[in-house]
Amino acid sequence: MAFHPQAPGRAPQSEINMIPLIDVMLVLLIIFIVAAPLLTHAVRIDLPHADSTVVNMKPETIQLGIRADRSLLWNGAGIGETELETRMREAASHEPKPELHLQADARTPYETLAHIMALASRAGISRIGFVSQPERSGEER
Repeated sequence: MAFHPQAPGRAPQSEINMIPLIDVMLVLLIIFIVAAPLLTHAVRIDLPHADSTVVNMKPETIQLGIRADRSLLWNGAGIGETELETRMREAASHEPKPELHLQADARTPYETLAHIMALASRAGISRIGFVSQPERSGEER
């Protein structure tokens, strides 16, 4: 960059010369366009073709209703506690493992819920969820 003495009476140039900046940017753009294909490391393999569909297996959902009097409902049908343990073991043997959704009455004792969760755990059911009703605005308890 050369500096030339200014002639008397001329004002200094106050604008930036953009031409060299544009030239440098265009050169960099060309370098990146040429270098980008060289940076991909792809190994070409002739893979076999097979017709198959993706199997999305959703886990079974078990709806277990628990009333305040400790009566049980397995997917809407009444069952006893001994039958509950047998059905849980049988359901836990399926793949994928089923989900247990507990629908307990509001007045169900905690001890009953803890006992049923322990039965499910012993049977091999590890995914347990609690189902509740959403509160309506303005509704009393």
